[in-house]
Amino acid sequence: MKFSVNHPILFIMVAAVILLVLGQSVYFLIRAVKRAKELGIEKTTIKNTISSAAIFTIAPAVAILVGVITLSKSLGIPIPWLRLSVIGSLSYETIAANTTLEALGLKGGDTITDPSAFVTVLWVMTVGIIVGLILVPFLTKRIQKGVKNMEKRDKKWGEIFSNAMFLGMISAFLGYVFCDVSNVFKGDTSGLIPVLVMGVSAVVMAICGLLAIKLKKRWLTDYALPISLVVGMAAAIPVTNLLG
Repeated sequence: MKFSVNHPILFIMVAAVILLVLGQSVYFLIRAVKRAKELGIEKTTIKNTISSAAIFTIAPAVAILVGVITLSKSLGIPIPWLRLSVIGSLSYETIAANTTLEALGLKGGDTITDPSAFVTVLWVMTVGIIVGLILVPFLTKRIQKGVKNMEKRDKKWGEIFSNAMFLGMISAFLGYVFCDVSNVFKGDTSGLIPVLVMGVSAVVMAICGLLAIKLKKRWLTDYALPISLVVGMAAAIPVTNLLG
């Protein structure tokens, strides 16, 4: 059997997992509606809650679709579809996949034809994301308790600690963006491409935020992420052509 990242067997396996997750979602939705009726919540309130929640899931879904399209060139459609539909993270999955491909001597846009390389990429992506699943139940409550105790003693330092953790997470991704900038001094300007693309996305995100405040349109804040992603990806084309 010839290996293919888009083999029908992969589609069947992935569809089975996603159907299972969708089944769980429907089950808990039915239980939630039943419980809401038992509590005496009006039907109109229940319907409005369900419809508004469904509408606001469109924004992150668009961002995830962009990630699936990005990864599909190398990994095919089934695996990105599974990863970003169930447990994956848009920022993590793309970086983990591209880093592994580079380690294997492949480029991010190259379609994997070697099953060993395909399995290697999947293992790196899976092991990396599993760490969070293992640590969360053991460490989350302790960390939250420590932050709350710190905020009780000194609210200012509690905010500083929370912001520091967030900036630490962001710094990990910024390192990936700026890692090749030094190649500019060697005559290779391709290292500036991710920096400029990030700059374009940041500007678009800021514009969406300002417009949301000025126009008082909440939906702009919900769709700011997918809009900045799409515009950033579109900007990557002329930037790449310019810098080579």
